Amino acid sequence: MPRVKVARKSTAIDMTAMCDVAFLLLTFFILSAKPKTQDPAQIQIPAATVIGPIPEVDFSTISIGQGKVFFNVEGDDVRKKTLEIMGDKYKIAFTPDEKNTFAGVESFGVPISQLKTFLALDPKQRGTIAQPGIPVDTTNTNELYDWVHSARLADKYLHDKDLKIGIKGNSEENFPTVAKVISTLQKQKVDRFNLITSLKSK
Repeated sequence: MPRVKVARKSTAIDMTAMCDVAFLLLTFFILSAKPKTQDPAQIQIPAATVIGPIPEVDFSTISIGQGKVFFNVEGDDVRKKTLEIMGDKYKIAFTPDEKNTFAGVESFGVPISQLKTFLALDPKQRGTIAQPGIPVDTTNTNELYDWVHSARLADKYLHDKDLKIGIKGNSEENFPTVAKVISTLQKQKVDRFNLITSLKSK
């Protein structure tokens, strides 16, 4: 009796589910990625031999370049709360829109008296204008002290954490500006801070 031959059929695999997963993963990575922000001033940071990641929460960066000081604190909620504390201290009323705009500003270097004008600018303008830097005169006007103190209070209030601070300075920066920043931190009993550097070649 002859054997019955089963007709061969081409194998078809439904890739719809895999494509959905791939696009979901791609969307997740795009939305969760943190873009690299541009510093308000060109800073050539010195080199080091040890690698350590910069924290993305409960961390503040003080940038020093061209004799100017710039301030940043991680977290939109912490930025907004920091601005509220500074507004109460300096008797400046910031609108909800200004608070939301400030929450998206990574780093800035303007006196608080000019902050409203700075926030009213277009995002592209804010990235291109020359910022005068935050006043850090240890004998007269030291707004950096108030920004750091307010950020520490905001982070403690919102996250119940002690804010870590990093200094990002130009490798060719004159020492007096760096000394003023360190003195400002020491006045708040902040004797431990991070120095942000690049990786030193072998």
